[in-house]
Amino acid sequence: MKNLCKLCTFSFLLGAGIAASATTPDKTFVPASDPQIVYMGRTSHTYADSVRYTYPGVSILANFEGTSLRMKTRSNSGYYMVEIDNHPAIKIGVHPDESIITLAEGLQDTVHSARIMYVIEGYELKPAFMGFYLDKGRKLAEAPKLPQRRIEFIGNSITCGYGVEADNPNAPFAYETENHYYTYAALTARALNAQHLVVSRSGIGVYRNYNGPKTGSKDDCMPKMYEQTLFMDPSEQWDHNRYTPDVLCINLGTNDTSLDNYDQALLTDGYRRFVKHLRATYPQTKIVMTSGSMMSGKALEDAKKAMDTVADEMHRQGDNNIYRFDMSPQTGELGYGANYHPSLRQQQKMANELTAFLKQLMGW
Repeated sequence: MKNLCKLCTFSFLLGAGIAASATTPDKTFVPASDPQIVYMGRTSHTYADSVRYTYPGVSILANFEGTSLRMKTRSNSGYYMVEIDNHPAIKIGVHPDESIITLAEGLQDTVHSARIMYVIEGYELKPAFMGFYLDKGRKLAEAPKLPQRRIEFIGNSITCGYGVEADNPNAPFAYETENHYYTYAALTARALNAQHLVVSRSGIGVYRNYNGPKTGSKDDCMPKMYEQTLFMDPSEQWDHNRYTPDVLCINLGTNDTSLDNYDQALLTDGYRRFVKHLRATYPQTKIVMTSGSMMSGKALEDAKKAMDTVADEMHRQGDNNIYRFDMSPQTGELGYGANYHPSLRQQQKMANELTAFLKQLMGW
């Protein structure tokens, strides 16, 4: 795995797993339910002692007093990117024998900010956040203010960050090299100073998942999964009143057209039905249908044709808040991530393109 993060110059330790018994007596515990902790993304609060999430990009934000910060989380949760104050983000892993992770030590004894982003797909690991440990007698400061601008990204492995930290196109998928923090979606949101909510999963499509039947993946394609708070958990439906995006970007189609085993009419109808559902859910939101960087040739042209058809239909029906945007296909000039997924440089190029488009579209 490439080392994409640099340690800060002050005493700043990350990823050190420690036992709860060694921490509790000389620390103050703040539970995940504390109102001064702010969450961004799809989170479940049905359990009193924890906050659960499965989608990449979910973020935990807080301002805290003191010289150190530790996080209590479910063991084997996977990977997070942690930002303390204005220092560069550092990646930490929560492994099977860890549940309390040191995020920072040796800070000045004042008020600091923390932003922790979950950066992998968590539907297998089922991560959960239980709270923070602060210096004894210290407390959380006033809750951070989130940006007013709101973007939602619906996507597949490209949006998840599959393989972005790998530098070998023949490398297989690994949680260690997946990192949503470096995707076009997260980069665009940071460039535009916007909140972002992500609903994405590797291999998913708008009508057909990767290597799925030509007739469609009826039980687990994106429209079927979209209403779930936690991916592959139908027990809790997402409350859309919790987050209404100003603009919503759909980046699907790569898996629908995989292995040249798709039906053009069904692909078009998949977009049609999903976009109409999103419009009913968000009457005022601008919806942008995009193509990612992994398609080429006939598959790309067919995906564009399907999206163009649906956009034209919606315009004729009086909905002028449906838009189309195509990011540049990858050529290999910027390298590849695992399994020929976008490299970090390709993701940055996609972000540059989409940021410029959204700036003009939204007047940001």
